Amino acid sequence: MKRFATFFIATCALSAGATGLNDLESFVKGVKSGKAEFSQVVTAPAKEGQVARSKVSSGTFEFLRPGRFKFTYKKPFEQTIVADGQTLWLYDVDLNQVTARKQAQALGSTPAALIASSADIKALQADFNLADSPDKDGLQWVQGAPKAKDSQLQSVRVGFRQGKLEILEIVDTFGQKSVLTFNGFQSNPVTDPELFQFKPPAGADVVRQ
Repeated sequence: MKRFATFFIATCALSAGATGLNDLESFVKGVKSGKAEFSQVVTAPAKEGQVARSKVSSGTFEFLRPGRFKFTYKKPFEQTIVADGQTLWLYDVDLNQVTARKQAQALGSTPAALIASSADIKALQADFNLADSPDKDGLQWVQGAPKAKDSQLQSVRVGFRQGKLEILEIVDTFGQKSVLTFNGFQSNPVTDPELFQFKPPAGADVVRQ
């Protein structure tokens, strides 16, 4: 879970595009805020002689451009990831621990740039090699590979259904795969910026990196 959080430390479009890249461009340009429920399946590479095991979690996701987003994990463990535009906060409820990082250093070539940070497709192309991927399962796909050599990501794929963001697939450099499925995505809801302000709970151990 924490490894995935560092990736983020990596909708409805105005009109449905014919390709994943068109949908992504419309999403980045036209969707300034969004919210959805999500489910996440993380699968580690199978070790020799063993079957790959997956971990499932779920929660809610909200964002407000530029650069503000919030993942609230509810099951099986409570965890919150908040980007307020300056700082990326990770709060682990069970450990009662907060990790804080400068957002500019934490994001870069991460999936967060695809969802909430970049203002246009050109900004994304500065950090990612982007290309259309064949349609599959009724979705239009775009494939991305980070240009930074020290990225923790190997690849990322984004799937749209009729212009709406539905799936985000991430593969890290260790071969671990994370698949987030967004349900009931709302495009451009009225969103209070205060939602993305985070204050460490009293008594929590705060680690700044």
